[in-house]
Amino acid sequence: MILSSAERNGDPRERLLARLLDAFGAALPAPEVSLREIAARAETSHALLRYHFGSLPGVLAAMLKAQRSRDNEVLLEAAREGTFDDLVMAIWRAYTRPEQLSRVRGFFHVVGLAAYRPEDFREFIDSLDDLTKMLASLAEREGLDTGEAMTLATVTVAAIRGLLLQEVLTPTGHSEDAVALILRMGEDRAARRTRPGPRAR
Repeated sequence: MILSSAERNGDPRERLLARLLDAFGAALPAPEVSLREIAARAETSHALLRYHFGSLPGVLAAMLKAQRSRDNEVLLEAAREGTFDDLVMAIWRAYTRPEQLSRVRGFFHVVGLAAYRPEDFREFIDSLDDLTKMLASLAEREGLDTGEAMTLATVTVAAIRGLLLQEVLTPTGHSEDAVALILRMGEDRAARRTRPGPRAR
């Protein structure tokens, strides 16, 4: 097997993670798959997976973090040239492609585990505000102050994740309309901020 540059140059854990990403691509192993099955697909040993990641949830969390980091590089390009609304739609479309379904399911699986044992998933949890920071930066660029921009970004990301959970559990086909409503709420907020107040009498 020819090793990728990441495998040749990274530390052992990073080399192993690169093997996992190469083996699974944009997908994520299902929670019912064993470490031995994952190891076989990545052409490594289950003992190495356990040593570096601790458990199957540890493998999933590490893969998710790395996959989302790759996604963010693409989304960051959209953020440089686009608007807040452009980035929201880019995020939504990136995570609602059919080939992303296993990752979206895996995301909520790991989040559920992290809610019970946050100390075991600290690195994953700390990575969850990356999209919020990107959106907040765009909202500031469009005229909101720092606090308002962060609030708008936080609520927007929370709404997107809630809609993604709905798509996983009970797809309705109305989520695009809900995303459009989220964007209108942001526009209304910006409009209220720039609307002149009543004149002094």
